[in-house]
Amino acid sequence: MSTTTFAPLTIHDAEALVSAARRAAEAAGVTVSVTVLDAGGHLLAFRRDDRAVLISGETSTRKAYTALQLNAPTADLVDAVQPGGLFHTLPTALDRPLLFIAGGVPVHRDGRLIGAIGVGGGAPEQDHGFATAAVETLA
Repeated sequence: MSTTTFAPLTIHDAEALVSAARRAAEAAGVTVSVTVLDAGGHLLAFRRDDRAVLISGETSTRKAYTALQLNAPTADLVDAVQPGGLFHTLPTALDRPLLFIAGGVPVHRDGRLIGAIGVGGGAPEQDHGFATAAVETLA
């Protein structure tokens, strides 16, 4: 029996994701909170700027959790929760309520889901861009 190994998301990776997302946000003049979760949904890194809206921390965490649970960018899921959408009747009896607003992006390595990043504080499209830019730095 052969075993396949892969590199999990490390604290170093998580800190690099937070840093890259913050740099992208700062370049756009936006103050954000950033959350990085590992594949088990455990918090690996979090950063909330003192100038960020307090709720942005919970928002970034829920975006990351949603991207992790559904293994898809939250920006791609917005229409799925509308009436008639794929997830319209998705139960919310999970550990943490899901949040279908752009800004959560799953992180993959070697074809496997290893975690997720969530960004909150800017417009949803901006948050998505910051999260995506951060994930691209790990490639």
